[in-house]
Amino acid sequence: MANKDYYSVLGVDKKASQDEIKSAYRKLAKQYHPDLNKTPEAATKFKEINEAYEVLGDEKKRANYDQFGSAEGPQGFGGFSGGDADFGGFGGFSDIFSDLFSAFGGGGARQARPTRGEDINLQMTISFEDAAFGCEKDISVNRIETCSHCNGTGAKNGREYVTCPDCKGSGRVRFSQNTIFGTTIRESVCSTCSGTGRVIKEKCAECGGKGYKKTNSVLTVKVPAGIDNDQVLRMAGQGNAPYGKGQSGDLNIKVKVQPHKILERKQYDLHLDLWVPFTTLMLGGKVKVPTLKGSYELDIKELTPTGTVMRIKNKGIKHLNREMYGDLLVTLKAEFPKSLDKKTRESLREIEGINSENAYVKYKKIKDQIN
Repeated sequence: MANKDYYSVLGVDKKASQDEIKSAYRKLAKQYHPDLNKTPEAATKFKEINEAYEVLGDEKKRANYDQFGSAEGPQGFGGFSGGDADFGGFGGFSDIFSDLFSAFGGGGARQARPTRGEDINLQMTISFEDAAFGCEKDISVNRIETCSHCNGTGAKNGREYVTCPDCKGSGRVRFSQNTIFGTTIRESVCSTCSGTGRVIKEKCAECGGKGYKKTNSVLTVKVPAGIDNDQVLRMAGQGNAPYGKGQSGDLNIKVKVQPHKILERKQYDLHLDLWVPFTTLMLGGKVKVPTLKGSYELDIKELTPTGTVMRIKNKGIKHLNREMYGDLLVTLKAEFPKSLDKKTRESLREIEGINSENAYVKYKKIKDQIN
Protein backbone atom coordinates (compact mmCIF):
# COMPACT_ATOMS: atom_id res chain seq x y z
CA MET A 1 0.00 0.00 0.00
CA ALA A 2 2.86 2.32 -0.79
CA ASN A 3 1.87 5.98 -1.24
CA LYS A 4 -1.70 5.25 -0.14
CA ASP A 5 -3.46 7.41 2.43
CA TYR A 6 -4.33 5.14 5.37
CA TYR A 7 -6.67 7.79 6.78
CA SER A 8 -8.65 7.80 3.52
CA VAL A 9 -8.79 4.01 3.52
CA LEU A 10 -10.49 4.05 6.95
CA GLY A 11 -12.48 7.20 6.15
CA VAL A 12 -11.27 9.20 9.16
CA ASP A 13 -9.68 12.60 9.69
CA LYS A 14 -5.95 12.87 10.46
CA LYS A 15 -6.87 14.28 13.86
CA ALA A 16 -9.15 11.34 14.68
CA SER A 17 -8.80 9.76 18.12
CA GLN A 18 -7.80 6.11 18.61
CA ASP A 19 -11.40 5.29 19.52
CA GLU A 20 -12.67 6.89 16.30
CA ILE A 21 -10.10 4.96 14.26
CA LYS A 22 -11.04 1.70 15.95
CA SER A 23 -14.74 2.35 15.42
CA ALA A 24 -14.19 3.09 11.72
CA TYR A 25 -12.10 -0.07 11.34
CA ARG A 26 -14.75 -2.25 12.98
CA LYS A 27 -17.46 -0.85 10.71
CA LEU A 28 -15.48 -1.37 7.52
CA ALA A 29 -14.20 -4.79 8.59
CA LYS A 30 -17.76 -5.97 9.05
CA GLN A 31 -18.76 -4.50 5.71
CA TYR A 32 -15.97 -6.13 3.70
CA HIS A 33 -15.24 -9.28 5.71
CA PRO A 34 -15.09 -12.11 3.12
CA ASP A 35 -17.44 -14.23 5.23
CA LEU A 36 -20.12 -11.56 4.93
CA ASN A 37 -19.31 -9.88 1.62
CA LYS A 38 -19.05 -12.20 -1.37
CA THR A 39 -18.24 -9.50 -3.96
CA PRO A 40 -14.96 -10.01 -5.89
CA GLU A 41 -13.32 -6.90 -4.48
CA ALA A 42 -14.19 -7.64 -0.83
CA ALA A 43 -11.03 -9.65 -0.05
CA THR A 44 -8.75 -6.95 -1.51
CA LYS A 45 -10.60 -4.19 0.31
CA PHE A 46 -10.51 -6.18 3.57
CA LYS A 47 -6.74 -6.56 3.21
CA GLU A 48 -6.33 -2.79 2.68
CA ILE A 49 -8.45 -2.03 5.72
CA ASN A 50 -6.40 -4.38 7.90
CA GLU A 51 -3.12 -2.93 6.72
CA ALA A 52 -4.31 0.62 7.33
CA TYR A 53 -5.46 -0.24 10.85
CA GLU A 54 -2.21 -2.07 11.58
CA VAL A 55 -0.52 1.31 11.29
CA LEU A 56 -3.12 3.78 12.55
CA GLY A 57 -4.27 1.49 15.36
CA ASP A 58 -0.78 1.55 16.90
CA GLU A 59 0.28 4.90 18.35
CA LYS A 60 4.01 4.47 17.60
CA LYS A 61 3.43 3.30 14.04
CA ARG A 62 0.95 6.12 13.51
CA ALA A 63 3.42 8.70 14.79
CA ASN A 64 6.06 7.43 12.34
CA TYR A 65 3.52 7.43 9.53
CA ASP A 66 2.38 10.99 10.29
CA GLN A 67 5.96 12.28 10.49
CA PHE A 68 7.76 10.29 7.80
CA GLY A 69 4.97 8.92 5.61
CA SER A 70 5.86 5.41 6.66
CA ALA A 71 5.11 3.34 9.73
CA GLU A 72 8.68 2.06 9.61
CA GLY A 73 10.25 5.38 10.51
CA PRO A 74 12.97 7.44 8.77
CA GLN A 75 15.28 4.48 8.09
CA GLY A 76 12.66 2.10 6.73
CA PHE A 77 12.43 -0.07 9.85
CA GLY A 78 11.98 0.06 13.61
CA GLY A 79 9.65 2.03 15.80
CA PHE A 80 7.15 -0.81 16.29
CA SER A 81 5.63 -1.88 19.54
CA GLY A 82 6.16 -5.44 20.75
CA GLY A 83 2.50 -6.38 21.25
CA ASP A 84 -0.41 -7.10 18.97
CA ALA A 85 -3.06 -4.42 18.48
CA ASP A 86 -6.66 -5.19 19.36
CA PHE A 87 -8.58 -5.86 16.14
CA GLY A 88 -11.95 -6.53 17.76
CA GLY A 89 -12.37 -10.11 16.58
CA PHE A 90 -11.70 -9.73 12.85
CA GLY A 91 -8.26 -11.28 12.55
CA GLY A 92 -4.87 -10.05 13.72
CA PHE A 93 -1.40 -9.53 12.28
CA SER A 94 2.03 -11.03 12.91
CA ASP A 95 4.00 -8.88 15.29
CA ILE A 96 7.41 -7.52 14.32
CA PHE A 97 9.34 -10.24 16.16
CA SER A 98 7.59 -12.95 14.15
CA ASP A 99 8.48 -11.10 10.95
CA LEU A 100 12.15 -10.86 11.92
CA PHE A 101 12.28 -14.59 12.59
CA SER A 102 10.72 -15.24 9.20
CA ALA A 103 13.21 -12.94 7.46
CA PHE A 104 16.09 -15.17 8.56
CA GLY A 105 14.39 -18.49 7.94
CA GLY A 106 12.86 -19.02 11.38
CA GLY A 107 9.26 -19.60 12.40
CA GLY A 108 6.72 -21.96 10.95
CA ALA A 109 3.28 -21.45 9.53
CA ARG A 110 0.79 -20.39 12.16
CA GLN A 111 -2.79 -21.43 12.43
CA ALA A 112 -5.37 -18.71 12.02
CA ARG A 113 -6.09 -16.98 15.31
CA PRO A 114 -9.40 -17.83 16.92
CA THR A 115 -11.75 -14.88 16.77
CA ARG A 116 -14.26 -13.76 19.37
CA GLY A 117 -17.89 -13.01 18.72
CA GLU A 118 -19.33 -9.62 19.54
CA ASP A 119 -20.99 -8.87 22.86
CA ILE A 120 -24.72 -8.21 23.06
CA ASN A 121 -25.94 -5.39 25.29
CA LEU A 122 -29.53 -5.41 26.53
CA GLN A 123 -31.63 -3.68 29.19
CA MET A 124 -34.04 -5.39 31.57
CA THR A 125 -36.54 -3.75 33.94
CA ILE A 126 -37.44 -5.46 37.22
CA SER A 127 -39.50 -4.52 40.27
CA PHE A 128 -38.06 -3.14 43.49
CA GLU A 129 -38.93 -6.38 45.29
CA ASP A 130 -37.26 -8.56 42.63
CA ALA A 131 -34.09 -6.55 43.03
CA ALA A 132 -34.23 -6.90 46.82
CA PHE A 133 -34.95 -10.63 46.99
CA GLY A 134 -33.52 -11.89 43.67
CA CYS A 135 -35.43 -13.64 40.91
CA GLU A 136 -35.22 -15.47 37.61
CA LYS A 137 -36.39 -13.85 34.39
CA ASP A 138 -36.71 -15.21 30.86
CA ILE A 139 -35.51 -12.87 28.11
CA SER A 140 -35.58 -13.14 24.33
CA VAL A 141 -32.25 -12.57 22.59
CA ASN A 142 -31.56 -12.24 18.86
CA ARG A 143 -28.03 -13.46 18.30
CA ILE A 144 -25.69 -15.17 15.87
CA GLU A 145 -25.18 -18.86 16.67
CA THR A 146 -22.91 -21.48 15.18
CA CYS A 147 -24.87 -23.65 12.76
CA SER A 148 -25.52 -26.99 14.43
CA HIS A 149 -26.12 -28.77 11.10
CA CYS A 150 -22.58 -28.21 9.85
CA ASN A 151 -20.79 -27.52 13.16
CA GLY A 152 -19.79 -24.11 11.88
CA THR A 153 -17.93 -25.41 8.81
CA GLY A 154 -20.47 -24.13 6.30
CA ALA A 155 -20.27 -27.45 4.47
CA LYS A 156 -23.05 -29.98 4.04
CA ASN A 157 -23.15 -32.38 7.02
CA GLY A 158 -19.99 -30.70 8.28
CA ARG A 159 -17.85 -32.83 5.96
CA GLU A 160 -18.24 -31.60 2.38
CA TYR A 161 -15.07 -29.50 2.27
CA VAL A 162 -11.37 -29.86 1.48
CA THR A 163 -8.28 -28.24 2.93
CA CYS A 164 -7.50 -24.95 1.21
CA PRO A 165 -4.67 -25.56 -1.30
CA ASP A 166 -3.28 -22.02 -0.98
CA CYS A 167 -2.85 -21.79 2.80
CA LYS A 168 -2.73 -25.54 3.54
CA GLY A 169 -5.49 -25.12 6.12
CA SER A 170 -3.82 -22.39 8.18
CA GLY A 171 -6.17 -19.65 6.97
CA ARG A 172 -3.22 -17.33 6.38
CA VAL A 173 -0.78 -16.81 3.55
CA ARG A 174 2.69 -15.31 3.63
CA PHE A 175 4.23 -12.84 1.23
CA SER A 176 7.68 -11.30 1.04
CA GLN A 177 8.47 -7.64 1.65
CA ASN A 178 11.82 -5.96 0.92
CA THR A 179 13.31 -3.80 3.69
CA ILE A 180 16.68 -2.23 4.42
CA PHE A 181 17.63 -5.39 6.32
CA GLY A 182 16.58 -7.72 3.54
CA THR A 183 13.43 -9.62 2.76
CA THR A 184 10.87 -10.10 5.49
CA ILE A 185 7.86 -12.36 5.42
CA ARG A 186 4.45 -10.95 6.28
CA GLU A 187 1.13 -12.69 6.81
CA SER A 188 -2.43 -11.92 5.77
CA VAL A 189 -5.81 -13.64 5.66
CA CYS A 190 -6.02 -16.16 2.83
CA SER A 191 -8.33 -14.73 0.17
CA THR A 192 -9.13 -18.17 -1.27
CA CYS A 193 -10.77 -19.51 1.89
CA SER A 194 -11.35 -16.17 3.69
CA GLY A 195 -9.24 -17.37 6.59
CA THR A 196 -11.21 -20.56 7.33
CA GLY A 197 -8.57 -22.96 5.98
CA ARG A 198 -11.30 -24.81 4.08
CA VAL A 199 -12.78 -24.76 0.61
CA ILE A 200 -16.40 -25.89 0.63
CA LYS A 201 -17.45 -28.45 -1.97
CA GLU A 202 -21.16 -28.37 -1.11
CA LYS A 203 -22.74 -25.73 1.10
CA CYS A 204 -24.83 -26.45 4.17
CA ALA A 205 -28.48 -25.94 3.24
CA GLU A 206 -29.34 -24.65 6.71
CA CYS A 207 -26.90 -21.73 6.86
CA GLY A 208 -26.10 -21.31 3.17
CA GLY A 209 -22.43 -22.05 3.69
CA LYS A 210 -21.85 -19.33 6.28
CA GLY A 211 -21.36 -21.64 9.25
CA TYR A 212 -23.61 -19.49 11.41
CA LYS A 213 -27.14 -18.14 11.45
CA LYS A 214 -29.20 -15.56 13.32
CA THR A 215 -31.67 -17.04 15.76
CA ASN A 216 -34.00 -15.95 18.53
CA SER A 217 -33.18 -17.63 21.84
CA VAL A 218 -34.95 -17.51 25.19
CA LEU A 219 -32.48 -17.40 28.08
CA THR A 220 -33.12 -17.58 31.81
CA VAL A 221 -31.40 -14.79 33.72
CA LYS A 222 -30.65 -15.29 37.41
CA VAL A 223 -30.88 -11.94 39.16
CA PRO A 224 -29.05 -11.96 42.51
CA ALA A 225 -30.64 -10.47 45.61
CA GLY A 226 -29.40 -6.95 46.30
CA ILE A 227 -28.74 -5.84 42.73
CA ASP A 228 -29.10 -2.09 42.26
CA ASN A 229 -30.25 0.17 39.48
CA ASP A 230 -27.92 0.42 36.42
CA GLN A 231 -25.78 -2.53 37.49
CA VAL A 232 -24.84 -4.96 34.72
CA LEU A 233 -25.23 -8.74 34.70
CA ARG A 234 -22.71 -10.51 32.47
CA MET A 235 -23.53 -13.91 30.98
CA ALA A 236 -20.23 -15.18 29.59
CA GLY A 237 -20.38 -16.86 26.20
CA GLN A 238 -24.05 -15.99 25.60
CA GLY A 239 -23.39 -13.28 23.03
CA ASN A 240 -22.84 -13.61 19.30
CA ALA A 241 -20.90 -16.55 17.92
CA PRO A 242 -17.74 -15.63 15.94
CA TYR A 243 -17.56 -15.71 12.16
CA GLY A 244 -15.37 -18.81 12.17
CA LYS A 245 -13.43 -20.57 14.90
CA GLY A 246 -13.31 -19.03 18.34
CA GLN A 247 -15.49 -18.26 21.33
CA SER A 248 -18.79 -16.45 21.58
CA GLY A 249 -19.04 -12.98 23.03
CA ASP A 250 -20.84 -12.13 26.26
CA LEU A 251 -24.40 -11.04 26.98
CA ASN A 252 -24.42 -7.88 29.10
CA ILE A 253 -27.74 -7.01 30.73
CA LYS A 254 -28.16 -3.57 32.27
CA VAL A 255 -30.72 -3.75 35.08
CA LYS A 256 -33.29 -1.02 35.60
CA VAL A 257 -35.06 -1.18 38.97
CA GLN A 258 -38.52 0.35 39.35
CA PRO A 259 -38.89 2.68 42.36
CA HIS A 260 -40.80 1.61 45.45
CA LYS A 261 -43.99 3.47 46.37
CA ILE A 262 -42.82 4.60 49.82
CA LEU A 263 -39.32 3.23 50.45
CA GLU A 264 -36.15 4.82 49.10
CA ARG A 265 -32.93 2.85 48.66
CA LYS A 266 -29.50 4.31 49.41
CA GLN A 267 -26.86 1.63 48.82
CA TYR A 268 -28.07 -1.21 51.06
CA ASP A 269 -30.11 0.89 53.50
CA LEU A 270 -33.79 1.77 53.10
CA HIS A 271 -35.23 5.14 54.09
CA LEU A 272 -38.82 5.97 55.07
CA ASP A 273 -40.53 9.22 56.04
CA LEU A 274 -43.18 8.19 58.59
CA TRP A 275 -45.89 10.72 59.42
CA VAL A 276 -47.44 10.14 62.85
CA PRO A 277 -49.90 12.22 64.95
CA PHE A 278 -48.07 14.95 66.85
CA THR A 279 -49.65 13.59 70.01
CA THR A 280 -47.81 10.28 69.50
CA LEU A 281 -44.51 12.16 69.45
CA MET A 282 -45.53 14.05 72.59
CA LEU A 283 -46.98 11.18 74.58
CA GLY A 284 -45.11 8.24 73.06
CA GLY A 285 -46.63 5.04 71.72
CA LYS A 286 -46.27 2.17 69.29
CA VAL A 287 -46.70 2.47 65.51
CA LYS A 288 -46.47 -0.08 62.71
CA VAL A 289 -43.76 0.49 60.12
CA PRO A 290 -43.96 -1.11 56.63
CA THR A 291 -40.91 -3.14 55.57
CA LEU A 292 -40.13 -5.39 52.60
CA LYS A 293 -41.18 -8.35 54.73
CA GLY A 294 -44.37 -7.29 56.46
CA SER A 295 -44.78 -4.69 59.19
CA TYR A 296 -42.57 -3.89 62.17
CA GLU A 297 -43.78 -2.40 65.47
CA LEU A 298 -41.78 0.67 66.41
CA ASP A 299 -41.76 1.99 69.98
CA ILE A 300 -41.71 5.80 70.14
CA LYS A 301 -40.72 7.44 73.39
CA GLU A 302 -42.62 10.44 74.73
CA LEU A 303 -41.46 13.92 73.80
CA THR A 304 -39.70 12.66 70.66
CA PRO A 305 -38.87 15.65 68.41
CA THR A 306 -40.14 15.67 64.86
CA GLY A 307 -37.36 14.78 62.41
CA THR A 308 -35.92 12.10 64.69
CA VAL A 309 -34.37 9.20 62.73
CA MET A 310 -34.84 5.73 64.17
CA ARG A 311 -32.75 2.85 62.83
CA ILE A 312 -34.20 -0.65 62.51
CA LYS A 313 -31.38 -3.16 62.10
CA ASN A 314 -31.28 -5.69 59.25
CA LYS A 315 -34.51 -4.52 57.62
CA GLY A 316 -32.80 -3.13 54.55
CA ILE A 317 -31.42 -4.69 51.34
CA LYS A 318 -29.32 -7.84 51.24
CA HIS A 319 -25.69 -7.28 50.27
CA LEU A 320 -24.74 -8.79 46.91
CA ASN A 321 -23.33 -12.30 47.39
CA ARG A 322 -23.08 -11.83 51.17
CA GLU A 323 -25.29 -12.81 54.08
CA MET A 324 -25.55 -9.26 55.35
CA TYR A 325 -28.40 -6.78 55.31
CA GLY A 326 -28.68 -3.02 55.44
CA ASP A 327 -30.92 -1.16 57.86
CA LEU A 328 -34.25 0.65 57.66
CA LEU A 329 -33.97 4.29 58.71
CA VAL A 330 -37.30 5.82 59.72
CA THR A 331 -37.61 9.60 59.91
CA LEU A 332 -40.48 10.56 62.24
CA LYS A 333 -42.52 13.56 61.17
CA ALA A 334 -45.34 15.19 63.09
CA GLU A 335 -48.75 15.18 61.46
CA PHE A 336 -51.12 17.89 62.66
CA PRO A 337 -54.93 17.84 62.42
CA LYS A 338 -56.54 19.89 59.67
CA SER A 339 -59.04 21.41 62.09
CA LEU A 340 -59.57 21.75 65.88
CA ASP A 341 -62.75 21.41 67.88
CA LYS A 342 -63.39 23.53 70.97
CA LYS A 343 -62.34 20.91 73.49
CA THR A 344 -59.04 20.13 71.72
CA ARG A 345 -58.27 23.83 71.38
CA GLU A 346 -58.80 24.37 75.13
CA SER A 347 -56.56 21.42 75.96
CA LEU A 348 -53.81 22.82 73.77
CA ARG A 349 -54.16 26.22 75.45
CA GLU A 350 -53.53 24.57 78.78
CA ILE A 351 -50.42 22.86 77.39
CA GLU A 352 -49.29 26.18 75.94
CA GLY A 353 -49.58 27.81 79.35
CA ILE A 354 -47.52 25.09 81.01
CA ASN A 355 -44.71 25.50 78.48
CA SER A 356 -44.95 29.27 77.98
CA GLU A 357 -42.17 30.06 80.45
CA ASN A 358 -39.66 27.72 78.78
CA ALA A 359 -40.72 28.96 75.38
CA TYR A 360 -40.22 32.61 76.46
CA VAL A 361 -36.67 31.88 77.69
CA LYS A 362 -35.74 30.32 74.31
CA TYR A 363 -37.35 33.17 72.41
CA LYS A 364 -35.46 35.76 74.47
CA LYS A 365 -32.13 34.11 73.64
CA ILE A 366 -32.90 34.31 69.93
CA LYS A 367 -34.08 37.93 70.23
CA ASP A 368 -30.89 38.90 72.08
CA GLN A 369 -28.82 37.46 69.21
CA ILE A 370 -30.76 39.53 66.67
CA ASN A 371 -30.28 42.76 68.60
